Amino acid sequence: MYGSSPSWLAVIGEACRKLSPRAQWKNPVMFVVYLGSIVTTLLWIRALMGHGDASSGFIFAIAVWLWFTVIFANAAEALAEGRGKAQAAALRASRQRVHAKVLREPRYDSSWYMASSEEIVAGVWVLVEAGETIPADGEVVLGVASVDESAITGESAPVVRESGGDFCSVTGGTRVLSDWIIVRITANPGETFLDRMIAMVEGAQRSKTPNELALTILLVALTLIFVMVCATLLPFSSLSVALNGSGQLVSLTVLIALLVCLIPTTIGALLSAIGIAGMSHMLKANVVAISGRAIEAAGDVDVLLLDKTGTITLGNREASAFLPAVGVDEAVLAEAAELASMADETPEGRSIMVLARQRFGLRSRSLPACEPVPFSARTRMSGVDIGDRPIRKGAASAMREHVRSLGGVFPAGVERVVDEVSRRGSTPLVVADGSRILGVVELKDIIKGGIREQFAKLHRMGIKTVMITGDNHLTAAAIAAEAGVNDFLAEATPEDKLKLIRHYQAEGRLVAMTGDGTNDAPALAQADVAVAMNSGTQAAKEAGNMVDLDSNPAKLLQVIEVGKQMIMTRGALTTFSVANDLAKYFAIIPAAFVATYPPLAKLNVMALHSPGSAILSAVIFNALIIVVLVPLALRGVRYRAASAEQLLWRNLLIYGVGGLIAPFVGIKLIDLLLTPFM
Repeated sequence: MYGSSPSWLAVIGEACRKLSPRAQWKNPVMFVVYLGSIVTTLLWIRALMGHGDASSGFIFAIAVWLWFTVIFANAAEALAEGRGKAQAAALRASRQRVHAKVLREPRYDSSWYMASSEEIVAGVWVLVEAGETIPADGEVVLGVASVDESAITGESAPVVRESGGDFCSVTGGTRVLSDWIIVRITANPGETFLDRMIAMVEGAQRSKTPNELALTILLVALTLIFVMVCATLLPFSSLSVALNGSGQLVSLTVLIALLVCLIPTTIGALLSAIGIAGMSHMLKANVVAISGRAIEAAGDVDVLLLDKTGTITLGNREASAFLPAVGVDEAVLAEAAELASMADETPEGRSIMVLARQRFGLRSRSLPACEPVPFSARTRMSGVDIGDRPIRKGAASAMREHVRSLGGVFPAGVERVVDEVSRRGSTPLVVADGSRILGVVELKDIIKGGIREQFAKLHRMGIKTVMITGDNHLTAAAIAAEAGVNDFLAEATPEDKLKLIRHYQAEGRLVAMTGDGTNDAPALAQADVAVAMNSGTQAAKEAGNMVDLDSNPAKLLQVIEVGKQMIMTRGALTTFSVANDLAKYFAIIPAAFVATYPPLAKLNVMALHSPGSAILSAVIFNALIIVVLVPLALRGVRYRAASAEQLLWRNLLIYGVGGLIAPFVGIKLIDLLLTPFM
């Protein structure tokens, strides 16, 4: 759906185009390398004229590898950006100019006129019928239709969009498959969700996150320190040669090469690519991050608020058991429950019929004098009248009044069963045949498979999970215990959600949550990481800082994993880079300055061939290590559920130790290869 990675030829071309000073200045560390490349190139030209401070061949080799270092860094960023541009190109191809019926009034029989999508502005109503494309983002105000959103989400299964609920939002470029809807347009041309997606994945609106800015400041500080260190080496070298009357003055070329090897070029070259790749990983998960800050915040989340329905549970309660009253056969109860569900089109009603068929082989059937009684919010019952025989099922309180009105008695044993079912967190539906109570059907929230294991993984990461539900306290407690969440908020209102988020934030914690309704908007706006459902209302999408194209509330778990992976990647490569620079310092300083300070020969433990080969080997290694680490920066460090302390030790043991060892091995191997040519 989102395109493929760009070719290496295109990446190298883009990397060369980034060699302008304006582009290089955006990365201070690599800008120093860029300036060093220019200066060494000028020194090489000067050497060709017979005025060089070292051999022209040596200066040329240093200049070439410094330019390669800059180009490799540009290529890492270009490769990450190229993926985004490929994704944007695929999205742009899905955007098309369409015509739609603009209504004078929001009625199906209203007069209308045709207008192109470029002419349709926010606030107008459009009628979209089967086979037609929705011209722009909006909300359904009338009708219900099946919509193909594969152009946006990549999912081939159509979705239902209807007015008056939390699934009323539609996206421009999607197609109506059946029926019709009247849509109130909420976005002007160029401001649609698809336009914002294209801008985001292209990286045009990507700003550095706070941690990225802090790391950039640290890298700049380290760079300035080494600039000052290397700048003082030249006068010290001159003074040493003058006082001792022997030794060789260190060349400007060597000092520039030394500076490039000692400043944190590795992480400086890869930092931007890591940030861009983080947004790309989100989009692969079908989540559009409105800002890089949101991705980073996802990695630091320590409180996770999850809606019960659709996230922790499957969304609809299902019949799990028939609990007959004393003296009633279970098959009789199942048959009456099945008959009472014939007019019930809800998922719960259908599940009762499925359970009756599975347990007792019962089949729904048409009866000659059968009159369905659909569910009513007033009566809180549904059922069927077979002649003068009323069969009903419904809430215990409603059924109690029903049988008493017919002269019956609500058995004490059934009262106890109702209480027991409620304490288990299930919903009891009482079934009656006339004035006789037959028993209870238990409706149970079905916990999603594997959800408990996912919560356990989050707990190991130090993240507190909180379930939000409108259920009563007793039911909420039972479901929370079964799902394995840390805490729950029962009978939650929008005000309760907002208050809970502010409470955790006041404790200094970062909070994440999902939502799709207008009533979720205040809490989404307050949360540090707010994932709005694409199927939800416009208010919810505007309040969130991420939009889940799949409209899957459980996606929040994956969002946190991607965020943590990006932070882990940055931390791992920073650890490697710092250790790498430290190792290069001890590996090449003795060999590089042995001509100026002969006693340093004793510290040349790597037995490098000569000062020239030592410096050139380090410069080559410095450039090649960037190439080696580009795939890791784009793919990310493998995610593991662990605490911050465990991750720190893992980084130190793997990337810290690896960063210390790699330069010694790499520089020595390159030195051996260069020795015949030096």
